[in-house]
Amino acid sequence: MKKSTILGKALLSAAVLTLSLGTTSCKQESKPEDSKEAAEDQNEVKFEDNNAKEDDSEFLVDAAETDLEEIEVGKLAQQKGTDEEVKSFGKMLVDDHTKSFEDLKAFSDKKQISLPLVATEDGKEAYDDLNKKTGLDFDKKFAAMMVDGHEKAIKNAEKVSKDAKDEEIRVWAANKIPTLTTHLEHAKKLKERIDKKK
Repeated sequence: MKKSTILGKALLSAAVLTLSLGTTSCKQESKPEDSKEAAEDQNEVKFEDNNAKEDDSEFLVDAAETDLEEIEVGKLAQQKGTDEEVKSFGKMLVDDHTKSFEDLKAFSDKKQISLPLVATEDGKEAYDDLNKKTGLDFDKKFAAMMVDGHEKAIKNAEKVSKDAKDEEIRVWAANKIPTLTTHLEHAKKLKERIDKKK
């Protein structure tokens, strides 16, 4: 009788130890997945037998990543910008990219394409880099980011408008170019003016 009780206790202790070790190792390894990677993985599973649709889904995921980053950076510009034009550009970004993201979300739902719904790792990194700056340094960094970011977004939209297999996605991308171009022109003027400040 005693032997079986001791054996039972030993097994119970071993089970508890194994369980606690398992929990500890899970905690160390469980890094939250990047929202962009999660969306791409979902699309890969959905469109496993349709390479064209999987490729097209990547275009929309990239566009969502841009919208989410611009919204967050725009909010930051409104809070930390020292120049009134930086603040107003930030507001324009939030307004335009929020609308753009809502339209994109409705469009991607129709196409059954998953999108990142929160800022991606790259977006958070860009935000953190900008957030480290203050005063005129912040304004200059923001203006430079806006020029670079919108140049990339326009290139991406132009590529999608030509290369997407789905005609509706090509049209959608082509329709994005005028707003992005307006933002880029505004950003270039802002950068030119801010760069002259001492």
